Amino acid sequence: MGTLYLCPTPIGNLSDITERTLETLRSVDAIACEDTRTSGVLLAHYDIHKPLISYHKYNEQERSEELIRRLQGSWEKDHGDEDIALITDAGMPAISDPGQILVKKCHEAGVKVTALPGPCAFVTALAVSGLDSRRFSFEGFLPTDKKEREEVLEALKNAQGTTIFYEAPHRLKETLKLLSGVTGERRAAAVRELSKKFEEVRLGTMEELGRYFSENEPKGEFVLLIEGTSLKERQEKARARFEDMTIEEHMALYKDLPEKEAMKQVAKDRGISKRDVYDILKK
Repeated sequence: MGTLYLCPTPIGNLSDITERTLETLRSVDAIACEDTRTSGVLLAHYDIHKPLISYHKYNEQERSEELIRRLQGSWEKDHGDEDIALITDAGMPAISDPGQILVKKCHEAGVKVTALPGPCAFVTALAVSGLDSRRFSFEGFLPTDKKEREEVLEALKNAQGTTIFYEAPHRLKETLKLLSGVTGERRAAAVRELSKKFEEVRLGTMEELGRYFSENEPKGEFVLLIEGTSLKERQEKARARFEDMTIEEHMALYKDLPEKEAMKQVAKDRGISKRDVYDILKK
């Protein structure tokens, strides 16, 4: 069988492409791409001329089947298996871009898949933001479905690491307003036009960023990064949760634990000592 190569493309500056990616694009039999016009510019810049196959979010399902047949060599009589590269308009295929469905189907069909390292917007934005990079969650674009969006926002309230979103300029102000109601005064960053002439990293709270972009029209594709809750903030929320609960009611939450372990957990939840819990229970 042939091999599917996931080839990351520049997120802005055309020079941000590896020699290995260029070698791969020159060696494969065909290139599947999100937009043939956009990819055509990049390929022409590097004098690469290969058959292009349109592969985007509206035809992923059926086109994946065709690509697998080509990779297996069963797509057309007298044609052997092919090596195919998958690229998107910018960045790593399958990361908030088409590709995940094809990769999954390839694994199911026993077709070899390999990913080449290279540009990825959210990783680059995280590095330049100065926010916590030890622990983070990438959410891509906020879901359009109301229920799914509410679930993401609910998780954001208690996120312990940096949370990262993508956003388009025409939706940015609305998204900033929505997120500011959840994140409060946590630090955040709006990063745009990565690797391009007008690259910008703007820091502040979501509310501060919202005020700035209400006065300065958003331009370019954005990466939004929001720091996680602090230990102090999480402790305060935990204490507030149990404020109206008696010690006895609190202990009942851990009825499946041995008494000493339950007392220890209650003390931790309430920010008091285990001895305090014991004294109240034994009154």
